[in-house]
Amino acid sequence: MTLLLLGGTGEARQIAAHLQGQDAVISLAGSTRNPQAQPLPTRVGGFGGAEGFARFLADAGITAVLDATHPFAARITARTAMICGQTGVPFMQFLRPPWSPEPGDNWTVITAEAEAADHIPPGSTVFLGTGRQTLGQFANLEGREVICRQIDPPQQPFPFSGGRFLVGRPPFSVADEVALFRDLGVDVLVVKNAGGAASRTKLTAARQLGIPVLMMARPTPGQWPVVDTVEDALAWVRDL
Repeated sequence: MTLLLLGGTGEARQIAAHLQGQDAVISLAGSTRNPQAQPLPTRVGGFGGAEGFARFLADAGITAVLDATHPFAARITARTAMICGQTGVPFMQFLRPPWSPEPGDNWTVITAEAEAADHIPPGSTVFLGTGRQTLGQFANLEGREVICRQIDPPQQPFPFSGGRFLVGRPPFSVADEVALFRDLGVDVLVVKNAGGAASRTKLTAARQLGIPVLMMARPTPGQWPVVDTVEDALAWVRDL
């Protein structure tokens, strides 16, 4: 068996650590310029679309695929599941549970980036914890101060007026986030419902400071097998 692990999440790295010494390779999309070292042989970058991915599976002798990419990497996951189905390669998605509001949280769920403007008054300071990939879809937030945090220093200017980048590499503690939000004078936090304990600290900080949160709902799940714990993902690999 040769397992392809699609990574990019903390859980993917945990899974990779358990698979050390086995016939497995982890693939990273290359969205950050200096990714953290992985416990498995690593390839970085895209596959060149559906045809390129199918070709890679064949050329590398991949016999199973475990997708542990970000919960919002819906296009990648759907393509992977489709190609695996067409080629008869066993496929499993690891999808960590979404966040749920806790007492004291003030969340409003939105389904598209453009909806954020409907809930944020002009003049507000907005902290975007949504990453740079969909930043352009928040262009209707002009008239607010928009701060987008990303891991790597920006290589292009902010895509609309009134915004700026903030460079920071996780993890961030609750105390870190509280201090940052106070220093920036954040009025609204916008995040994707990525789930996971590591990045929940910003939600805890928002609750402590009474900052309202706009929570981007997850994409509709597909019709393929899913596990939601590292243990179950590893059990699937063992049973192959």
